[in-house]
Amino acid sequence: MRIDSEQLPQHLARGLKPLYTVFGDEPLLALEAADRIRLEARRAGFSEREVLIADSGFGWDRLLMSSASLSLFGARRVLDLRIPSGKPGVEGGEALAALCERLPANTVTLVSLPGLDWQTQKSKWFAALDAAGVMIEARAVDRGRLPQWIAGRLAAQKQKADNETLEFLADRVEGNLLAAFQEIQKLALLFPAGNLGFEQVKDSVLDVARYDVFQLGEALLAGDGARFARILEGLKGEGVAPTLVLWAIVEEIRALARISEGLAAGRPVAQLMKEARVWGPRQAAVQRALKRVAMSQLMAALAHAAQVDRTIKGIKRGDAWDALLGLGERLLAPARTMRNA
Repeated sequence: MRIDSEQLPQHLARGLKPLYTVFGDEPLLALEAADRIRLEARRAGFSEREVLIADSGFGWDRLLMSSASLSLFGARRVLDLRIPSGKPGVEGGEALAALCERLPANTVTLVSLPGLDWQTQKSKWFAALDAAGVMIEARAVDRGRLPQWIAGRLAAQKQKADNETLEFLADRVEGNLLAAFQEIQKLALLFPAGNLGFEQVKDSVLDVARYDVFQLGEALLAGDGARFARILEGLKGEGVAPTLVLWAIVEEIRALARISEGLAAGRPVAQLMKEARVWGPRQAAVQRALKRVAMSQLMAALAHAAQVDRTIKGIKRGDAWDALLGLGERLLAPARTMRNA
C-alpha cells in the first residue's frame, strides 16, 4: 500500500501495520510522518524502541540480528531503521529483502529514507518494502497546493485566512516548507484563534521563500509572469549562476518546440511527451502552454536565448538578469506584443 504523508493520520486511525517505509523529498513531512508512527506505536503499547542508523560503516548483519531477537521482557517494540543515503548497497538490499520475508513478531518496523530517484524505486529491495508494508511518500508541496496546505495548518491551530492572505503567505514561504511551518506557528503565538487579517499576516511573516531553476519552467508553462519575475529575483538573490537559469529556460522552450512540431506532423502526444521527458502533472501544463504559445514564438525565443547567452558571457552589453527577464516575457506575453530581441 502506498499513501501520501497527508493521508497517514486517517490510515493510523484504522490500526497499526507491522512495516512502514517513509521516503520523499520534503524533510518536514517525512519527519512528521515518522514521528506520528512512533507516537501511535507508543500509544498502542509498543514501549521499547531500537534505532539503527545505516551509515557507511553499518554492518547489515545487525539488522537481521535485531529483527530475529526478542525483547527480554516480551514487550512490544519499534525497530527504527534509518538509511540517510537511500543507498543500502547490495548487502543492505539483500538484508532488507530478507527482513520483508520474515517481519519480526510484536514489532513495528519503521524504515526512513530520503527522496529517491525512479531507478532506486525500481530496485528489488524497494519493491520488497513496498509489497510487505505501507509506503508513505513525503512529497514536496508545489506552489499550486501550497495555499491549501497552509490553510490546513492554520485550521489545526484554530485559525483561518481568506484566499488573498493564503496566496500572500504562499509567495512568502514557497520552496521552504520547514520555515513555512515555523512562520505559521508564529501566527498562533501572535494572534488568537479565528480569522487572520491580511495586514496582520503581512506585518508578521518573513519572506523565507526558496526557489530552484525548475520552478521557472512551472511559471512559464502556467503563463504566470508575476511568479516568473519573483522566482527570477529570488534566484538572483541566492547567487544562482545566470547560465544555469538560462539552461533551465531553454530546456523548457526546446521541449515545447519539439512537442509542437511533432503534433503538427500528426504524431501521438503520448509518444512526444515521453521523448521530451515530460511526466505526470507536467504533461497537462505543457498541453495548456502549447495552446497559448505559437511555434513562431518558440523559435523567436530560442533566437532571443542566444542573445541572452552573449549578454551573460559579456560579449553583448547589458544586465544578464534583465536579459533573462526579457526572455521570459517573450514567452509569457501574447505574440503580437512581444519585445524584439
